[in-house]
Amino acid sequence: MARAMLEYTKIVLDKVSFDASLFCKEVQKAVNRLLPYEVEELKQYISSIVQQNPELDQCMVHLQA
Repeated sequence: MARAMLEYTKIVLDKVSFDASLFCKEVQKAVNRLLPYEVEELKQYISSIVQQNPELDQCMVHLQA
């Protein structure tokens, strides 16, 4: 089930990547819901999205622990 939540989170982040504000909100939700090892995987995924959309870089602060 947890793996399904990570995959769902990735889909949502892809869909809201056009808006930095929405993207940041979804990142915050994901960090609160996912397990620590899933957050690490999510960090890598978000890094690839940020390379394509540099304006989303501001959301990386939510992944700092």
